[in-house]
Amino acid sequence: MATHPDYAVTKGEGRRLRLLFLAWDFPPFQASGSVRTRNIAKYLARLGWEVTVVTPHPSLWRNVEDPQSVTAELEREGIRRILTGHQWRFLFCSPNPLICWDQGLGWFVGGIVRRIARYLDIDDVGIGWVKPAERACSTLTAKDVDVILASGPPFASFILARRLSNRLDRPYVLDYRDPWIRNPRSRLLSLSTVIPEEAELVTESSAVTVVSNSLLDGKLNIGSKLYVITNGFDREEMAQVKPYDFGHFAIVYAGSFYLPERTLTPVMEALRRLKETEIGGNVDWYFHYYGAQEDHVREQAERFGVMEQVVLHGQVPRAKALSAIRGAGVAVVITSVLDDATPEVKGIVTGKLFEPLGLGTPTLLVAPRGSFVETIIKTTGLAGVFTGSDIEGMVSFLRDAMRGRAPQPKNPAAYAWPNIARKLNAILREAVERGNKRKVLS
Repeated sequence: MATHPDYAVTKGEGRRLRLLFLAWDFPPFQASGSVRTRNIAKYLARLGWEVTVVTPHPSLWRNVEDPQSVTAELEREGIRRILTGHQWRFLFCSPNPLICWDQGLGWFVGGIVRRIARYLDIDDVGIGWVKPAERACSTLTAKDVDVILASGPPFASFILARRLSNRLDRPYVLDYRDPWIRNPRSRLLSLSTVIPEEAELVTESSAVTVVSNSLLDGKLNIGSKLYVITNGFDREEMAQVKPYDFGHFAIVYAGSFYLPERTLTPVMEALRRLKETEIGGNVDWYFHYYGAQEDHVREQAERFGVMEQVVLHGQVPRAKALSAIRGAGVAVVITSVLDDATPEVKGIVTGKLFEPLGLGTPTLLVAPRGSFVETIIKTTGLAGVFTGSDIEGMVSFLRDAMRGRAPQPKNPAAYAWPNIARKLNAILREAVERGNKRKVLS
């Protein structure tokens, strides 16, 4: 496939380089991590890379979106996939993403194994993927790969990257979407035995990319190998989204919660106070939730007496959620409701932030003080940032939006994937060049 005309290979770069991309989250699997990996593959391919993605077979996932359409898109972009199995699916149970035997005896036996895995702090997501993925890559030779990129979580992909790097004698780059052992939502938070393994993987890597500058908080001594590659939005995808006509002022949240740090509590309290204001009592408005955690939304709405203003849509295809966000008066995004948090929590940059930015929808963003997302909003505009305790600030933002005084865009294109991919392209090419120099010197 020829390089996309909008992303010509820099003069003197020579042949198309070959990227082996290890991505557990990848389309058609419906997950927020798949948005990042899809755009990395798409725009690196347009920048002249031969991209091969190693990812689980679509038949293993519970939630997939139009596999035929995804296959056609990947073929148009010249992206190849190596589809893998997973040998320990009994470690999962509904509503986890992998299809497994979760009825009758399978549920009983799987439950015992899952309890043991939790006790031993086993990475139940990735532990059963490494060997099947390694086998799926067994026919690859050094001629097929110039550099390996692994995106995590799950961080078993990092282990796989090192194994393939050792076998193929090719450099590897690690991409952190979330922290590993310092992830506040991870069972591995207190497992000190994981620290040396992560440090070794980072030390042996050619580069490390993170979604924000405080995500790893300098604890791994990565030094000059550390680069910030944020999440972003795909302008082509956003341009195709038609706004849903709600017929009223819609406040939209699309996505998941991670209790207790990412909860709807402060937003529901703000909606209660909004309802008591003059404009909140006169304007026709509703809060719409798109996602699988309707129980949490209903519980909080009933707690604050606003259930009559709430509409629950359940889990919907990505296209429908994007249409709702584009048609909304305000989108809501939450990284954490904590006012003050650890550097790792402040470094969380949810991909859900970039969808309303790319769609031009005013956004109410709840995040701790000093979060990296504040830097993004200063560049892009379109959003107000509030701590979880700043209820009056949220109410004021919503009132202003209802009056047509929402924040205006500044430079959202800074976080469009074509621009982000150019930075990653340079990092990967430098990793290849360093690897080639080491071979010459040895």
